[in-house]
Amino acid sequence: MVVGQLGQSLDGRIATPTGHSHYINGPAGLNHLHRLRALVDAVVVGVGTALADDPQLTVRRVAGPHPARVVIDPGGRLPAGARMFAPDGVRRLVLTAGSRPPLPDGIEVLEVPRTGGQLAPAAILVALAAQGFRRVLIEGGANTVSRFLSAGCLDRLHIVVAPIVLGSGPSGLALPPIERADQALRVPISVHRLGDEVLFDCDLSAQRVLVGRANKSR
Repeated sequence: MVVGQLGQSLDGRIATPTGHSHYINGPAGLNHLHRLRALVDAVVVGVGTALADDPQLTVRRVAGPHPARVVIDPGGRLPAGARMFAPDGVRRLVLTAGSRPPLPDGIEVLEVPRTGGQLAPAAILVALAAQGFRRVLIEGGANTVSRFLSAGCLDRLHIVVAPIVLGSGPSGLALPPIERADQALRVPISVHRLGDEVLFDCDLSAQRVLVGRANKSR
């Protein structure tokens, strides 16, 4: 089970043009994110998000266990002092494409082959499954979630929409272009109120590519 999660404004923005995003979502939306963390084996972020936000990726707002923390870092950019590397008893993993600067003891480094200059989502899931991680949360950023969605590697996508309008800034999802609106990805959804925010729970199981079979069509 692989779940992607995004928090965004009414106009689909995840940050201002300067990159400021704390906090687009309010307490209810953040509580939902922490519940997701408590329910999965591992939470995954891209190195861009790890560098920009320096997240802890722990469960603090609800009761539950901390998941393993995973960063996709092909070029070894994340420094050893990042907060997600804090030694608190959970597994901490770096997915890389080759050699990288030394890291503190206890941080696991998994080498994943590059495809088109990046680590393919399906290959990432194969590597994580080999480590025993069966329930995975793809928390961010937008580029990472978009890549997993485009590759057919999400079972569900949770989008939490806050009642604010930013007007400009990066959008939540960026997928390959289509020519016609009737080619758009249309999926079953469930809608839930989270305080003054709205959760769209998107069921992507019909488009899901099985791990290890990403070379086959959807």
